[in-house]
Amino acid sequence: MATMHDPSRTIRAARGTELSAKSWQTEAPLRMLMNNLDPEVAERPEDLVVYGGTGRAARSWEAYDAIVATLKTLEDDETLLVQSGKPVGVFRTNVWAPRVLLANSNLVGDWATWPEFRKLEAEGLMMYGQMTAGSWIYIGTQGILQGTFETFAAIAEKRFGGTMAGTLTLTGGCGGMGGAQPLAVTLNGGACLIVDVSEERLLRRVGKRYLDELAPSLDAALERVLAAKASRVPLSVGVVGNAAEVFPEILRRHQAGEFTVDIVTDQTSAHDPLSYLPTEYSVAEWAAESSADPEGFTKKSQNAMARHVQAMVEFQDAGAEVFDYGNSIRDEARKGGYSRAFEFPGFVPAYIRPLFCEGLGPFRWVALSGDPEDIRVTDEALKELFPENAHLHRWLNAAAEHVEFEGLPARICWLGYGERAKAGVLFNELVASGRVSAPIVIGRDHLDSGSVASPYRETESMKDGSDAIADWPLLNAMLNTASGATWVSIHHGGGVGIGRSIHAGQVSVADGSALAGEKLARLLTNDPGMGVIRHADAGYERAIDVAAERGVRIPMQEQ
Repeated sequence: MATMHDPSRTIRAARGTELSAKSWQTEAPLRMLMNNLDPEVAERPEDLVVYGGTGRAARSWEAYDAIVATLKTLEDDETLLVQSGKPVGVFRTNVWAPRVLLANSNLVGDWATWPEFRKLEAEGLMMYGQMTAGSWIYIGTQGILQGTFETFAAIAEKRFGGTMAGTLTLTGGCGGMGGAQPLAVTLNGGACLIVDVSEERLLRRVGKRYLDELAPSLDAALERVLAAKASRVPLSVGVVGNAAEVFPEILRRHQAGEFTVDIVTDQTSAHDPLSYLPTEYSVAEWAAESSADPEGFTKKSQNAMARHVQAMVEFQDAGAEVFDYGNSIRDEARKGGYSRAFEFPGFVPAYIRPLFCEGLGPFRWVALSGDPEDIRVTDEALKELFPENAHLHRWLNAAAEHVEFEGLPARICWLGYGERAKAGVLFNELVASGRVSAPIVIGRDHLDSGSVASPYRETESMKDGSDAIADWPLLNAMLNTASGATWVSIHHGGGVGIGRSIHAGQVSVADGSALAGEKLARLLTNDPGMGVIRHADAGYERAIDVAAERGVRIPMQEQ
């Protein structure tokens, strides 16, 4: 019987320059797997759950131990295959091939449902990898912070004169992903009220400075954020409550003219109905009730989400800026019987798609040394590399001041086609010269310009109607495998839930070698290049122009 729960295990990645594996190309995935399960990083490390309710790093503790043992002995011309969190084979390949190939949660179309997945998971045959949980490149809440920061910056530019100062944002969900929201709002100058059923989650975000404070009641929370809004000062306040009850109550007061909420969104774990708490149950009852009757619990969750989303739609009716931040809550609300669920947009078509057309997306890196000084050096080096990019400088300065590291020190920023390759080669040179004390891992979220098919998020409302075409992430994974990535993954269902997405990830290692430099130059050119060609193919003029300007070859446009 596989062990899924072991509270005696405490995992923490090694620091320093002493290797446990045979090279940095295998030490890197080993440390990043362990970092995913660091108690500072993971939501429930004793259950191998990293974030998103059920997103795991390995299928069982026995599988985890086998992965670790294999990575320690893997040669630089061998490749480990991992099927839904279980190591299933090692083959001799070559030094350009990935050291690890991962596939998580993938089901054939007609079988791609939560009930079928849960049956197979219960039989020990699969696990849910989310996005960066099962691909070993989660870096804590910071991993989604800049994407959230960019989203709110775009809202500020679109509607509030370039700043969120003097605005109030209402949102829900303060877990591993949602916990980035309050800091992203305050970094853009706004006030934020965030609702979560779990006091523990809110306190954890306060402890890491993603959330300024926790209020004892809704009235106290509103008093604090409304004062901040009036004073045009940034402040984030959390309150314990169920969004399905709290959102309608705040809407009632908004409609009564007591105050104005300017922006409304949500990042509860709505992608999985078992990870969204119905109003009938307490947090203490959650695990037992969802396990005892998954079908009944799902219906109750969907009913609660219907009330939650109805409030969001009615906030939009009353003039607020409202958007879905990519957790499938609109579709779950539709299943719960609310017919207007899709009347507000997802964040990608509303704010982010122009960035995707340029191959812009999340570029993240981790100091394998464990030394925060290495991140400071890379921050400064990036600012020197891109002296004219004021937005990047603003972000890096803010992150250095406000972001507290979780697990291995890491950073994220959004870079586009051409920029990522320059940054990767630069980092490799920093390692080679000794300016950083150990190799740097370079990866990204699966939420990127050319690596995902997700009709309720990244590919919602594509210009040519190609929202659900999943060839693109598969091509992305194959291209990254051929371009020198250290590990590559293909997942199903991350972010939005089983049946709703296919996406791919890649991670590489800047170890200071000439070979790593060559790999990084190709990989970090080709990977964002997928975003350019995917959007050019869909007919976006900016992507077509970027391809022409920067030399991205698209055969049908060469004729």
